[in-house]
Amino acid sequence: MSYNLTVTIDKDSGFCFGVVYAIEMAEDILDHEDYLYCLGDIVHNDEEVRRLTDKGLRIIDHEQLKSLRNEKVLVRAHGEAPSTYELALKNELILIDASCPVVLKLQNRIKNSHDEGEPILIFGKHGHAEVIGLQGQTDGQAIVFQDLSELDNVDLPSSFTLYSQTTKSTDKFYHIKDQLLSRGYEVKANDTICRQVSNRYGDLEKFVVNFDKIIFVSGKKSSNGKVLYDVCKKYNDNAYFISNVEEIDFSWFNPNDRVGICGATSTPMWLMEQVKAFLLHH
Repeated sequence: MSYNLTVTIDKDSGFCFGVVYAIEMAEDILDHEDYLYCLGDIVHNDEEVRRLTDKGLRIIDHEQLKSLRNEKVLVRAHGEAPSTYELALKNELILIDASCPVVLKLQNRIKNSHDEGEPILIFGKHGHAEVIGLQGQTDGQAIVFQDLSELDNVDLPSSFTLYSQTTKSTDKFYHIKDQLLSRGYEVKANDTICRQVSNRYGDLEKFVVNFDKIIFVSGKKSSNGKVLYDVCKKYNDNAYFISNVEEIDFSWFNPNDRVGICGATSTPMWLMEQVKAFLLHH
């Protein structure tokens, strides 16, 4: 059966500048060298990681980092805690720092708050690379929560500074701030959400209403992928989340459907192109 689909890729989707910067840095080095270590997945997208590991990128974790000596190691856009830089000095590692400027600015603000003795709360995903780097600025003293309910049984100080992981939803951040204020806390809130992510909410909202079906392409580990998919789903009920073409199910479509393809800030354009080609050839 031929579906005769019309398929359009959202021109505003694809890598944010932090990811572009990290990947270009890795590719520049791999053009001249056989391999390059990278601390953690360079981007939360398995397909793109595979493309780069084929070129010689070697993904390692913090445990493996400890046993390296005299090697080059890429710090990805998500940033790292101070302890990583200390270890690199000790083990004579050259760090190629591709930390995103938005994340670095936030790390700096959190460090200054902490140095001034302010209690700190971070709205972010537990165990997420960026959040570990942020919490590291406070010697692990900041309270991290991804849901307000987590704070119900916590003895919080009467006043504190609230920060957010850069890829969280702005609406949720302000809702959390209001809730904490209504509970009688004195909250100094720093909206540190990346505008490259939050501007996409509005862009996606306008994009997804024009189609019968939406295919949202993102890695399962992507934080902003989850946030942006929720935006799609809110404005177009027929939105489907996939990580690669194998996950496409043609029972989603009717003949002559108009299909829109969009993705996270960690979704490569080539992957969305691949999804488009796959849909058009069926």
